[in-house]
Amino acid sequence: MQTNLAEWARESNLGQEADAILRRCVHCGFCTATCPTYQVLGDELDSPRGRIYLIKEVLEGKEPTRATQEHLDRCLTCRNCETTCPSGVQYGHLVDIGRQIVEEKVKRPAFEQLQRFALRRGLTSRLFAPAYKLGQSIRSLLPESLQRKMLAKREVGAIPDTAKQIRQVLILSGCVQPTMMPTIDAATIRVLNAIGIGTQVAAGAGCCGALNFHLDAQDVALAQMRANIDAWLPLVESGAVEAIVMNASGCGAMVAEYAHHLRNDPVYLPKAEKIVAVVKDVAQIVAPCVEVLATKIDTQRLPKRPVFHPPCTLQHWQGLRPLSEQVMTQLGMTLQPFTESHLCCGSAGAYSVMQPEIAKSLRDRKLANLNHAEPDVMMSSNIGCIGHLQSGTDTPVRHWIEVVDAALTR
Repeated sequence: MQTNLAEWARESNLGQEADAILRRCVHCGFCTATCPTYQVLGDELDSPRGRIYLIKEVLEGKEPTRATQEHLDRCLTCRNCETTCPSGVQYGHLVDIGRQIVEEKVKRPAFEQLQRFALRRGLTSRLFAPAYKLGQSIRSLLPESLQRKMLAKREVGAIPDTAKQIRQVLILSGCVQPTMMPTIDAATIRVLNAIGIGTQVAAGAGCCGALNFHLDAQDVALAQMRANIDAWLPLVESGAVEAIVMNASGCGAMVAEYAHHLRNDPVYLPKAEKIVAVVKDVAQIVAPCVEVLATKIDTQRLPKRPVFHPPCTLQHWQGLRPLSEQVMTQLGMTLQPFTESHLCCGSAGAYSVMQPEIAKSLRDRKLANLNHAEPDVMMSSNIGCIGHLQSGTDTPVRHWIEVVDAALTR
């Protein structure tokens, strides 16, 4: 792609980075075939190629409009297009740059600003946990639409003391996951303990920053990243922990890119690189010990017809779908195939709140494909996908680590 950047763009780091990405695009259009929003809306400007052109125009001096912003907002950032692209266009990084530049040039409507502020502050607030638990306690009294969004409370079970284990890892605690689905962390702790690995939470660590970053509060997100690095790095450098384990692929994808996001910070870049080097999805921790873990699984307690929905952050961002599915298979699960497994379910963090119609259309399309496999349980590895899918089905939707935990011999 030929570009002719405006002077302000040529002289900025963001403009130069975007230009390098733009020039890799060869206009082939392969990305449109796997873009979720293009599949739903059929609008070229709601495809990666269309958004690339919009960003190119802004960098070349064309003033962005509210319509430009809306087309960029409608991107799920699933990166399915990157998996498809034969030219290696880093579309995810490009759309981050485009959104940041457009956000500075186009003022959002007041309601939208308030909605984004409420999501950013509310979901990471200390008040979120008591408010959510209150909602769960009166769930049966809520309208069905709200009941679907409010996950039913499930028993966490006994949490073992893992301090005695020689091998230790960190897990995150600043997410909405411990409130909405505490069973995922509990299952992770028990499964890792079964293979001789203890878990810790670092004091001072919080949200990974993904929520703020993708709602265009990038400076706030960078501050959260630095705070997490400060909390984690002493434990990593001292050898107290061997890895930072992610059981939410959305968080894992974000933390794995800390070095990229802090690339212009000479103080934190080398620190971020040390953190990224030890970030592991829970499947990567289990895989080397899968034979040991298999001996502790009662296969009669495994589901008969499980399906696994690989989140976009697992398969397109991190490339960990094959390993995850291999682990499940080696542990005795017979995963049922289904069509369009590459396509986003429509969750995408806060996207299902910001773009409910598109999100619901993608969810229902995903569930239709999953249901063709006649599953007794649907599995995934990201809290957002799990909650979003569960809102549209009565079939249990679980993190795969929960399913493994339920089959452990005690």
